[in-house]
Amino acid sequence: MRVRLNDHFTYKHIFHAVIFSIIMSIFSSLYTIVDGIFISQFAGNDAFAGVNLVFPYIMILGGIGFMLGSGGTALVSKTLGEKNNKEANSLFSLIIYTAIFLSIILGIVGYITTEPFVRFMASISSTSTEEMVNYAIRYGHIGMVTVSLFILQNVFQAFFVAAEKPKTGFLFILGAGLTNIVLDALLIGLFNLSVEGAALASLAGCAIASIGPIIYFTHKKDLIIHLGKTKFEGKALIKVFSNGLSEFITNISGSIVSMFYNAQLLKYAGVDGVSSYGIIMYISYVFMAIFIGYSIGTSPIVGYNYGSQNKEELHNVFKKSLILIALTGVLMFSLAQLVASPLSIFFAAGNENLASISTRANRIYAFVYLTCGFSMFASAFFTSLNNGLISAIISIVRSLVFELVCVLTLPLLWQVDGVYASAVFAEIGSSLMTIFFFVTQKKKYGY
Repeated sequence: MRVRLNDHFTYKHIFHAVIFSIIMSIFSSLYTIVDGIFISQFAGNDAFAGVNLVFPYIMILGGIGFMLGSGGTALVSKTLGEKNNKEANSLFSLIIYTAIFLSIILGIVGYITTEPFVRFMASISSTSTEEMVNYAIRYGHIGMVTVSLFILQNVFQAFFVAAEKPKTGFLFILGAGLTNIVLDALLIGLFNLSVEGAALASLAGCAIASIGPIIYFTHKKDLIIHLGKTKFEGKALIKVFSNGLSEFITNISGSIVSMFYNAQLLKYAGVDGVSSYGIIMYISYVFMAIFIGYSIGTSPIVGYNYGSQNKEELHNVFKKSLILIALTGVLMFSLAQLVASPLSIFFAAGNENLASISTRANRIYAFVYLTCGFSMFASAFFTSLNNGLISAIISIVRSLVFELVCVLTLPLLWQVDGVYASAVFAEIGSSLMTIFFFVTQKKKYGY
């Protein structure tokens, strides 16, 4: 079924609108997950901990892609809803060219600052090893080259939906994911290139998902948006940045909070604590990718109907989304409880202490999935309504304020269990805040 932005959305239509976005998000998360699997199995715990130590910094710099993708899609979709296709094409091109420029700058900055960052993080705990630090620096240097491509990949992931070509976007991500898996097997498993092999595999995958779409959007002139001529519009770029600020904050905040998680776990559980958090994140990447993909898939629909002032359809998509998110959260929680032990044992690669810690940690963390989808959807929903302020407030409070307070205070009560429970309590508070904004803004937007 081809889904158009001006369709009436039944549950079946919504499924077809979001399924490829969800799969795209899942395959995007494979870059980290597959790297982690091969590193834990072939390179050892110090290498695994080292990658987890530097990865949040890579994600902080890569967050600009989420901002430009979500904020740009919101503005372009709204412009399409207003039937101004020429302006929508110009805005799309401007956003892509801006992303290319910023990605190069951030890649250079990241490469220069990788080692100081790693050594600062390692200095927090006396249990850190020089071998772990060495692995982190080696992975991080290549990872910073990948950042430039990762930014573009995230921008295009959102725009494929706005272009009514989610399946094509999925095919690019599928190719990138398979490339990453095959190269991990060859470079780490066969040629024993350790963390360098993992980083190079991710680099190759990101190249497919970033350079390929540039060629696609340049030569496919029959798309509703395509890459071509543009003009500099400062006000439009400011709107894009403000619209997408929440997604940028979410990404950066998540990475900043991850640093505090790592610091607390180094304090209470040592290197195995950092590794256990990495295992939690690898599992949660897949589950969270479903909510992220759903938000990406519905955002252009919300933006288009907001631009065309179709409040009836806006309400329809909003109501159905809440129902679907609630059901998905319950299923995720149940599945997470079932797979906590076998996946922890698998990633621990024979380390019984790590397997035990990770199993308990995953079962505590699983309560997050019952509520997190609502806040994630709310942030994307208000971004699509071009209300960057509320979207940013939700993101800041959810992913930085609540979680940071919890991760700094709960361990004082429950030690290492308090670290793992921090996200659960933070998400409960975020859900209450989300309900407040949904209720108070309903009359204004008519959803």
